[in-house]
Amino acid sequence: MPASSPEAPATKRAHRRAVTATVVGNFVESFDWLGYGLFAPLLAPHFFPSSNPVTSLIGAFTLLGIGVLVRPLGGVLLGRLADRRGRRPALMLAISLMTAGSFLIGVTPTYSQAGLLAPLILLIARVAQGISSGGEWPAAAAYLMEVAPPKRKSLYGSLFSLTTAAGAFTAAMLGGALTGALGIDAMAAWGWRIPFLVGGVFGIVLLVLRRQLAETEVFRRTAGSRTTRGSLRQVLVTHRRQVLMSVLFIAGMGTVGGTWTSVIPAMGQRLSGPGTTFGVVICATAILIVINVPIGLLADKVGPKRFLLGATVLFALTGSYSFLSIDGTFASLLFAYLSGTVYLVCATTTLPGILSELFPPENRALGMGLPNAVTSAVLGGVAPALATYLGEHGASGWFIAGVMAAVLLAWPATFLALRTATPSATALDKSSLILTK
Repeated sequence: MPASSPEAPATKRAHRRAVTATVVGNFVESFDWLGYGLFAPLLAPHFFPSSNPVTSLIGAFTLLGIGVLVRPLGGVLLGRLADRRGRRPALMLAISLMTAGSFLIGVTPTYSQAGLLAPLILLIARVAQGISSGGEWPAAAAYLMEVAPPKRKSLYGSLFSLTTAAGAFTAAMLGGALTGALGIDAMAAWGWRIPFLVGGVFGIVLLVLRRQLAETEVFRRTAGSRTTRGSLRQVLVTHRRQVLMSVLFIAGMGTVGGTWTSVIPAMGQRLSGPGTTFGVVICATAILIVINVPIGLLADKVGPKRFLLGATVLFALTGSYSFLSIDGTFASLLFAYLSGTVYLVCATTTLPGILSELFPPENRALGMGLPNAVTSAVLGGVAPALATYLGEHGASGWFIAGVMAAVLLAWPATFLALRTATPSATALDKSSLILTK
């Protein structure tokens, strides 16, 4: 459309609103998930009382793991919905589940008040958020990659990591402010509930934004044209090679995400207290917010696969050292947290574009969502509890070796991708955003 056309400004505004409503879901998810990791040491005794704080923390992390383990269900259900009915309905349902889970955690009674019902309610909330998390990313990634300019997919992908960092920054800022205002005793008693209630409010705001979301032209043009839309069999049989490559690509991101967003903050709280941990997360996420877009631009310039391979090697070196050398000081915690989160920025910036090219539009959300959810469930879901257990038994070195092995799986994935045709490289993927819902 010519720039002088009176519809051009409206098109640009609609495009910006659509991109914003899509990626802000990552903000809400990051706020809620990191919030749970940050406040797990505070809420754990209320739901898993024990004379040993580590036992209580393992109980809280086990629920975190269960929430991750149900992600495949979200990847299948919401992925099928996104491929059959549209990206917009899937995005609406995903944020509704995340919002409900946040409010439920914020008002759940403690074990002393409700007995076993308390951890059961907490489990239901985490399951709802796990389903949401499993379906949110593939629907949002499919949407964003279908409206992104062909040579700017990594830049658009960087918006995922930008909003993730912003969500973590906000959660840490809120946690630090509440700890300073209320004191650690009040935070441990009831203040930990506030961030989850705030997360629920954020979710409601996003629901309002997504009500105005337009469907992509890629989906609109292919809707109803294929009988295999959102077919699980089609994904697992016809595209099994692409599924394998997706698992290999995602393995590192899932494992590191499960470790660095929960275990590192928990270790920081045990070694130096909540104040230092909140300061570390605030400082690190502020840095991440600044570097996100430059990383996206650089990845587009050098190529997303080549960029990701370089990031995996760098992280394998820095991440291993930083994890094993944590001593509770601000500098060591900041170095450890940044090493993993910078890698996550590189992965979340490049992977949406890489994975979207592996699957055709009629199976794209399910094709991206199922491998992502299963891999995150198997690797990321068990990481927090496993890291805590092995750390208590002096086997942290073995744990971090497994993490780095998962990260380096991006190398064979890249070689497989270079030898595999990309069935989704069609003219439809170059289409722009349709403005009507």
